[in-house]
Amino acid sequence: MPSNLTALVVMRAAVELHDGVPPGEYRDLPDPLELPGGVSLRHADLPPSFQSSGEPVYAHLLEEGRRYRRADGFLVNTFYEVEPATVEEFKLAAERGAFPPVFTVGPFVRPSTISDEATGAPACLDWLDLQPTASVVYVSFGSGGSLTVGQTAELAAGLEASGHRFLWVVRMPNLDGGNDGRDRDDDNPNPLAWLPEGFLERTKDKGLAVAAWAPQVRVLTHPATAVFVSHCGWNSALESVSAGVPMVAWPLYAEQRMNAVALVGSVGVALPLRPREADGVVARDEIAGAVKELMESAEKGRAIRRQAGDLQQAAARAWSPEGSSRRALEEVSATWKKATLGKVK
Repeated sequence: MPSNLTALVVMRAAVELHDGVPPGEYRDLPDPLELPGGVSLRHADLPPSFQSSGEPVYAHLLEEGRRYRRADGFLVNTFYEVEPATVEEFKLAAERGAFPPVFTVGPFVRPSTISDEATGAPACLDWLDLQPTASVVYVSFGSGGSLTVGQTAELAAGLEASGHRFLWVVRMPNLDGGNDGRDRDDDNPNPLAWLPEGFLERTKDKGLAVAAWAPQVRVLTHPATAVFVSHCGWNSALESVSAGVPMVAWPLYAEQRMNAVALVGSVGVALPLRPREADGVVARDEIAGAVKELMESAEKGRAIRRQAGDLQQAAARAWSPEGSSRRALEEVSATWKKATLGKVK
């Protein structure tokens, strides 16, 4: 599975909730859903497909979850030290025969390729080379994440107000969310054209904004990078954990909200952002405050940075000869070998 164990917990909980219920009758997942490790998942944190039992996709997911029970096992791109309580919970479920065994065999982190370098990545890395160690806030919302024009302006103002260096991967804004009223060309393909007027000039000595893409693994592992403002997609989260970089959690869609709950809570490597209740916008002061919390020597920020460093070491050990993921994969191999020999006999 490309997602984490939290996603598997939610799928399993949905199916168990509906066992014994007559066909066609569905119930919503409870609010909150208690996760292993003492973390609560609110109904609003679930992916939209799990939020309404009356939707056809919900029934489809239940059938998919029931098929999960017939699997021989699951290989999950995570590692024991990231989700230990959840791993232990699934071990107990497997021993009871309540769920197939789960094997944590990550982290799998895809490095940048040579073809990636043709997109202009060297300029981005050259800029990082000029920055002091652990001084840069990296901002990226993945290949599919976009903000409204208004939210983009708030992010720009928040980064500027934080006073810290930043590398921001800017994507085209979501124009359906409204715009700031300026007379801009809606067909302009350059995301940087949508930044607030004067922002690039005012921040040129401290920040770099790049259009659409950056070599994320190389950015996160660069000595200058200190904090990652992330959408909390699981691949990005693992890349950040493997690099020892703490996160500001800014989930946008799909399973990212429940990933953020785990990263902030049981994993302990992220600070949350709280949108305004009135319009759902994350305000500039909220952004600047979270950046300062992680970048400066605040008590909470220090604890998160320490946890990120500890998990970086755990990630490096996971595939060592005695590492948790190496042992899990050896267990899978032994299981497959035993099953194959049984069929031959």
